[in-house]
Amino acid sequence: MLVINSYEEFLPHIGQELGKSEYIHVTQERINLFADATIDHQWIHVDEERARRESPFGQTIAHGYLTLSLLPVMWGQIIQVNNLERMMNYGVDKLKFVQPVLSGQHVRMVASLLEVLNLRGAVKTTIHMSIEIEETGKKALDGQATFVYYFK
Repeated sequence: MLVINSYEEFLPHIGQELGKSEYIHVTQERINLFADATIDHQWIHVDEERARRESPFGQTIAHGYLTLSLLPVMWGQIIQVNNLERMMNYGVDKLKFVQPVLSGQHVRMVASLLEVLNLRGAVKTTIHMSIEIEETGKKALDGQATFVYYFK
């Protein structure tokens, strides 16, 4: 895990891969809980029998936003930023849902640091992140995440 303690410690990592998270198992239970939380019960996510019969994937798939929602926990496995007053998720740009994640598959994040800006007391970082599917070696999603860190 990369440990960062200040703005200056981000700088040598610009343009570099920061690391890879552990794989997270995307179970049907996780998909169902996400469906309940977001009130998105589309059959392709939650109806296992119908998905076996009618889905082009032959089974249920995770919501794209479920896959995206795993970003904070995976990011926390790649980097530890110390000496903070607070950290804020600022946004996601250029997000592409490249391939669906099937129920039962495992995903991880690969992150690279694209940009670091010092904004008078805040540090804005832009991360290229890809979420990969272990079973296929393909990307589930790809994009840029922006985090703002307020150091003490």
